[in-house]
Amino acid sequence: MKSFRKQRWLKTILLLLISAAIVLVYLHYAPMFPRLSYLSGSLLFFVMIVLALYNGRKKLPFLPLGTSEGWLQFHIYAGFFTVILFLVHIRFRMPTGWFEAVLAWLYLLVTVSGIVGLFVSRSIPKRLTTRGGEVIFERIPAIRRGLQEKAETLALKSVPEVHSTTIADFYTRNLRDFFDGPRNLPWHLMEVRRPLNLLLNKISDLNRYLNKREREILSEISHLVRQKDGLDYHQSLQLLLKGWLFIHIPLTYSLLIFSLVHIVLVYAFSGGAH
Repeated sequence: MKSFRKQRWLKTILLLLISAAIVLVYLHYAPMFPRLSYLSGSLLFFVMIVLALYNGRKKLPFLPLGTSEGWLQFHIYAGFFTVILFLVHIRFRMPTGWFEAVLAWLYLLVTVSGIVGLFVSRSIPKRLTTRGGEVIFERIPAIRRGLQEKAETLALKSVPEVHSTTIADFYTRNLRDFFDGPRNLPWHLMEVRRPLNLLLNKISDLNRYLNKREREILSEISHLVRQKDGLDYHQSLQLLLKGWLFIHIPLTYSLLIFSLVHIVLVYAFSGGAH
């Protein structure tokens, strides 16, 4: 752990030094070379292409192209490095043309989504371990159906066993919808447990009016409620963990396409192609 922290600090310092050097070079040479933006733009586009290759690297884990963690670390630091390149390229001021403004907003959205993804990918796995470790996402619907069937079976079984429909009626009114699908996903993202506590309070209130056997059955149902809530917690966090990529990756490819068009237009209409 100490070695990882040391490496992270060294990489951060190196990033800051390189960024400072880029800014100093720009401030010194920009007045003498008006077309320095051609160099900064070309370098920025090249780094963005390399960053986009990370997604391809994840789909080809069997190729000897370095470790996935190594690519991830490069992706993070190179991504932050593009911020300096971008600011230098636009001369530290917002573009005035509509096309350049769209391009700048695309870059901003890609950068922000990348930072959000970094935070999500670092924080969510830690949160999942506090709730029993990660559940395989594709298995969640099947596990949820299993919990629903167990709860319904217990509720229906209580009728002939105790000659009362109290638990079955309670299940129909308060728990059937809860077990029927994912619930309270936004609340789980914010670590809010109020919806679960409300259900458990209702179960606790009912428990006072039941006999011993009914309490045993309701206790089993209460345990299933907690399991179902934990399953919804996992689904909520894993949806965010997987879902941000459906924003970041399309934005990245859109940025690359717009950047390529921008390069063609600049070289075609400013004499840069000659």
